[in-house]
Amino acid sequence: MKTSVLHVYRTYFPDPPGGLQEAIRQIALATGAQGINNTIFTLSPQPAPPVLDRPEARIVRRRSWIAPASCDLGGIAAFSEFANLARQSDVLHYLFPWPFADILHATVRPDSPAVLTYISDVVRQRFLGTAYAPLMWRTLRQMRVIVANSPAYARTSPILSHPDVRDKVRIIPLGIEETSYPKDGDDTIFNRLSIEQDEPFFLFIGVLRYYKGVRFLVQAAKNLHAKVVIAGTGPEGVSLQSFAAEIGANNVIFSGQVSDAEKVALLKRCRALVLPSHLRSEAYGMVLVEAAMFGRPMISCEIGTGTSYVNAHEETGFVVLPESPQELTQAMNELLTDDDLATKMGNDARVRYEKLFSGPALGRSYAALFREIAE
Repeated sequence: MKTSVLHVYRTYFPDPPGGLQEAIRQIALATGAQGINNTIFTLSPQPAPPVLDRPEARIVRRRSWIAPASCDLGGIAAFSEFANLARQSDVLHYLFPWPFADILHATVRPDSPAVLTYISDVVRQRFLGTAYAPLMWRTLRQMRVIVANSPAYARTSPILSHPDVRDKVRIIPLGIEETSYPKDGDDTIFNRLSIEQDEPFFLFIGVLRYYKGVRFLVQAAKNLHAKVVIAGTGPEGVSLQSFAAEIGANNVIFSGQVSDAEKVALLKRCRALVLPSHLRSEAYGMVLVEAAMFGRPMISCEIGTGTSYVNAHEETGFVVLPESPQELTQAMNELLTDDDLATKMGNDARVRYEKLFSGPALGRSYAALFREIAE
């Protein structure tokens, strides 16, 4: 009989995508291949239809009535549906942080054993974090296991390293099932961006948020003799384009949102993937796993999180100081001018992906955990 797992997080596809939603999709795909039966409970501003069948899982949605500080809140229907799904599940799997999930857990008091994947500390909302702390600690103490995504995050997080919970912490890196991505990229993106066939370029992919450090990448690009493609949209988009024009960084190309096939094409052809995030809000960096999957070297910043676990310094790329355009430029120039080094680091990134971050590696680890907890 298959082990039934209920994954619980505030938003999910087909609502606007994000790194955590993709992480849940990958966990469901990978564990499904290992015989786990997956259901995802989530909220949506427009939950019609309320149930969706996707390749990775059955998605059950209830209305999100309001989302203060990116914390979606549901109504009575959310509580009743969660209680119903919890009764049908062998294991509950919460994705942290989502304070409304803590409320669901405390109110419904499900009998099924629960585990929690700890994605990130509450970094920016300090006041809300203080108010949330008692409920958060209650939830964490009730979990059978708390999963951290990297040794560095488990070690540096003041929550995960706390004596009350640190013995519950296990490390399971987030990963990607390769077959869930398009096999072939959409090369028409290069004509749109005016990039020649053999022209080297560097790539950033992500939502343009305050902690992504893209401003430092734009500054670094000004002193680089290659193009830098910034793929994505977000609240910082307009100001970043203005800043690039202001400092004369004419080699920076803002592509806007790209399709999955366009993203694959860019990843396959880029000289390296650059993730200049400078704050701990960047807890892992799934885009680094994407780059490793396609055998591309990486440049990231040392911020004490999982980014330096995915990108091993001087093995799969370079890890530089945060908020340092000079170090970003130096790292990009080194990969730009040394073809052999770029190739070697890309090959090593692929080897590391297969060992630690592939779909089979992810599926085996989480499936074993879910079955253990269900016993």
